[in-house]
Amino acid sequence: MPLHVPPAPAPALRSVLTALSSPTAVRDARTPSLLGAPRPLTPEQPLPVHVLDGITTGGSATRLAGWRFLVRSGEHAVAAADTVLTADGWTFSRFFEGPYVTSTELALRQAEAMTEAYQPRLLSVPELYMLTLWLHGDRTADGAAGRPAATDLLVPLAPAPPGIAAHRPHRVADLLPVLTHRVTRPRLLGSPA
Repeated sequence: MPLHVPPAPAPALRSVLTALSSPTAVRDARTPSLLGAPRPLTPEQPLPVHVLDGITTGGSATRLAGWRFLVRSGEHAVAAADTVLTADGWTFSRFFEGPYVTSTELALRQAEAMTEAYQPRLLSVPELYMLTLWLHGDRTADGAAGRPAATDLLVPLAPAPPGIAAHRPHRVADLLPVLTHRVTRPRLLGSPA
């Protein structure tokens, strides 16, 4: 089933396009894969990036942190571009490369092959240094709002925390208790903080 990618705010896309067309912004990014990539570079697959604040088994609050675009050169993503909301509106934040770029691309391809249709988002779990592809069941929802429903899927991106398999979809109702346990488990005396 096709994914229903929510539309990114037009100013967010414009800010990324402006940054990609600026030799200074690209050079100062110090992103080798972006510098050496054949042109044209195109921002695609905009995903709202939500942050999970305070993991609890009863559900957790999320907040929109920005929009991430995969920057494509030819058939593959070579980098990503983040945008953030400021007092002046959506603005370009940074380019980056690394394992989350290719992992996001792989997770999106896997989601496209699923039998159900979803709205893709990214969900960051800072307490565990974890990023997931959040497959939201309400395809018509506002991508900038909401919280994970028990039946939504979370696909941990690589590198995932130890003991959590990357690229394996988990229902929120199944994975959230595991994450809660990891965050709230008591520390033993003498163990690293």
